Amino acid sequence: MTVTTGLHHAAYRCNNAQETVDFYTQVIGMNYIMAISEDFVPSTKEPDPYMHIFFEIAPGSYLAFFELPHSPKMGRDLNTPEWVQHIAFAVPDMETLLTSKEKIESHGVNVLGPIDHTLFQSIYCFDPNGHRLELAVNTAGPEIWKKAADAAPAMLEAWNRDGTTGELGAWLHKKELVRTYPV
Repeated sequence: MTVTTGLHHAAYRCNNAQETVDFYTQVIGMNYIMAISEDFVPSTKEPDPYMHIFFEIAPGSYLAFFELPHSPKMGRDLNTPEWVQHIAFAVPDMETLLTSKEKIESHGVNVLGPIDHTLFQSIYCFDPNGHRLELAVNTAGPEIWKKAADAAPAMLEAWNRDGTTGELGAWLHKKELVRTYPV
C-alpha cells in the first residue's frame, strides 16, 4: 500500500542561494517560489542560520536548496561516481529537450546528450553547486514500460544472487524495439 501522494520536495545543499536562484530560473527555466530563513533548525533546535530556497517542479512538488554559511565547504561523495547521483526532470517532448539543450548551452554550460536510453532520451549538465541534472523525455510506449516493470522482480533476484542481470536486462538494448514516439 502506497501512503505517499507525490514528491513534496527534495532538498540539497547549495554554495550560494542567489547564484542557485539565477541558474534555476534563467538557465533551467524553473519558478523560484519561496524562501525560508531561520537562525535555529526547527527539527533539532540547533543554532545554525540557513537560507532555504524552493523551486516549483510541478503543482505541489518542489526542488529545494539550503545555503549553510557556517558549515564547512560543500563537497561530494568521492566514493560514488559523479554520474550516479543526479536530479532528473521530465520534459514533455523531444522538441523541448533539444530546445532546453540549446538554452542551457547558450549560458556557457556544457551539456551531454541527448543520450538514448531506449525508454527515454536525456541530456545532462551540472548546476553551479556541482549537482548533476538530467532532463528526460519518454520516447517509448506503455508496452515497453510494462515489459520493464514485469522484468524488474527477476532482474533484482538475479542481481542479488549473481551481481549481474545477464540476459534479463539485455532486451532493453535490442535494435528491434519499436518506439511509439518520434525520436
